[in-house]
Amino acid sequence: MNETRRSSGPFRAGDRVQLTGPKGRMNTITLEPGKLFHSHRGVLPHDAIIGLPDGSVVTNNAGVEHLALRPLLTDFVMSMPRGAAIVYPKDAAQILALADIFPGATVVEAGVGSGALSLWLLRAIGPEGRLLSFERREEFADVARDNAATFLGGDPGNWTLTVGDLQDALPAAVEPGSVDRVVLDMLAPWETLDAVTAALKPGGVVICYVATVTQLSRVAEAIRASGDFTHPQSNETMVRGWHVEGLAVRPDHRMIAHTGFLITARRLAPGTVLPELKRRPSKSDYSDADVEAWTPGALGERESSPKSLRKRMREAATSADLAKGRDDDADPAADADEGTPAVR
Repeated sequence: MNETRRSSGPFRAGDRVQLTGPKGRMNTITLEPGKLFHSHRGVLPHDAIIGLPDGSVVTNNAGVEHLALRPLLTDFVMSMPRGAAIVYPKDAAQILALADIFPGATVVEAGVGSGALSLWLLRAIGPEGRLLSFERREEFADVARDNAATFLGGDPGNWTLTVGDLQDALPAAVEPGSVDRVVLDMLAPWETLDAVTAALKPGGVVICYVATVTQLSRVAEAIRASGDFTHPQSNETMVRGWHVEGLAVRPDHRMIAHTGFLITARRLAPGTVLPELKRRPSKSDYSDADVEAWTPGALGERESSPKSLRKRMREAATSADLAKGRDDDADPAADADEGTPAVR
């Protein structure tokens, strides 16, 4: 697998291309010789794009111009097939910074979902790094694998995706004290702290992505109670765009506000006792009713229906096959590619 061959240079067959029309509507297609991109404003042959440099303007048979660009990773994760909700780019960027993900790092990720964060982590650790991901649901893992293959052009050799619970599978997957960073995107990260503590190197970072204040409180208290980590730090990130056109300069009417909380802590050396912070006492006991209140249904989280999930799995698998070049036997005169509208 070599991401560079698909991130620069002239467009090639198998590349993903983002087409932007005159009204700003975006469609993402995978280039195939002989195929056509249809829209309500005309037809554009894929062959008219293949061989052009990135950032070219192409005209369809109706004279409508489209800007052709390779999707950035941000564009890709916002438009790729989803089996589960994704980590938004604004949060992924913060995770890379707060967890100090570096080239060559050994990183453990739990809660892969559709693979968005996995792609950011793979890029950050580079070819010398190692990413071990764990996902409870096999159908989500399948979508994540296919999305990664679609964007990277193949299966990453330094990525291991295991279906199972982190606390059960991690001890057998890594040597104690060999992991640099742990990223947890799951409903109850406090349940995994024993396994995470054993796997992390002294000074290593654990970062948890949680959706609600009750989860944030529970995981913070669990980290403190373990005695194995520094005092946890938490935050959320909100991004507000601005409209800038001439003298019309104002905030956008819509913004990406709360998506989740991030909480980080660092592994202490074995036997180290952290000095206590002077703070007011707070209630730190949780009942079964509290835990029940954090289930996806109680939180109002929408889960994909089995039918919708099967459709997205097929979309992800088809895109991965095209990116890997496994569709060599496809008929060049096959039905036209309608394109995949980007999610915005």
